[in-house]
Amino acid sequence: MTAYRIALLPGDGIGPECMRATRTVLDQLVAGLPGLELSFTSHQAGAELYRQTGETIPADVLRDCLDADAVLLSAIGLPDVRQPDGTEVQPMMMVGLRRALGVHSAVRPVKLYPGAPCALRDAGPGIDFVVVRENLEGLFASFGGGSRVGEEVATDTMVITRQGTSRVTDFAFRLARRRNGRPLDGQRRVTCVDKANVFRSLAFFRQVFFDVAGQYPDVPSDAVYVDAMSLYMVQRPWDFDVLVMENQFGDILSDLGAGLVGGLGLGPSAEIGDEHALFQPSHGTAPQIAGKNLANPLATILSASMMLDWLGDKHRDAVCLEAAMIIENAVAQVIRQGDCLTPDLGGKAGTSDVAQAVADQLKLASAT
Repeated sequence: MTAYRIALLPGDGIGPECMRATRTVLDQLVAGLPGLELSFTSHQAGAELYRQTGETIPADVLRDCLDADAVLLSAIGLPDVRQPDGTEVQPMMMVGLRRALGVHSAVRPVKLYPGAPCALRDAGPGIDFVVVRENLEGLFASFGGGSRVGEEVATDTMVITRQGTSRVTDFAFRLARRRNGRPLDGQRRVTCVDKANVFRSLAFFRQVFFDVAGQYPDVPSDAVYVDAMSLYMVQRPWDFDVLVMENQFGDILSDLGAGLVGGLGLGPSAEIGDEHALFQPSHGTAPQIAGKNLANPLATILSASMMLDWLGDKHRDAVCLEAAMIIENAVAQVIRQGDCLTPDLGGKAGTSDVAQAVADQLKLASAT
């Protein structure tokens, strides 16, 4: 039996509620699955801590994140908590944490579960693709930099390197090999999304992409301009399997993808590096509903499933891989049944009710 220690960052707004819901699920999973051992350390970090102390993530908390086997983060940031320059503190924490962990590839699944409310639920052969977002470069490389001249001019710089692009592209192809291909025909495919017809930096991104693609002759590859992809994702999302792109493009298109399958409440994510990984829902802190037991915890729960899948793949741990699948299947069953969903999905259930419904599905799974 391998024991894993998880650093928990419950965050702000609805974050702590979603984290408690996820702990309900993980605790039930550990109780019902022999061979799975998880321990947790929980730390305050984010905007509320900044309001109290002037820092978003203390040095000892960052050290624990680096020492842990994985980091599970809920939502962070509050719109009224800002730095002296007027910007929110959330980017300061997230970019700093990503750089410290070296998590270069952000993975955002876009998967339509039967029963989820969305305009495309009855169209085509289904939706199941992944946005892989380069996580440390691109336009986000200017965070903390850029330049401004008085009230007249401000600039930020797009940074694309061969190392960064090769790394995220390699990750995308290895991910495609683990998947079942696009819903249209089961074909594995990796698509580069860029604006190579306009920007030299993104023409270089595409060049490096195809250099790496040559190392994976078993996985077809192609490229699509980002503006066209925003159209294709809505018109025929079942045509796609793995999409790899620059940081800012990935930030935008992954939210569009979540809108295709029911909203950000069903949008988990993983941020993966060579040694460390961070898992979090794609949604924000929604302070307007914080503390009201209305938040959808499924994105955080599905992020925990992605965490277990990563641990299983990294450590060749079949129990962790099974645990990841069990959680996702339980979430899918709750959505399919449709009688215990939060208001964002058209239901009337509370956050804790949904967590218990998923935990109950885990009990049923362990009993069979």
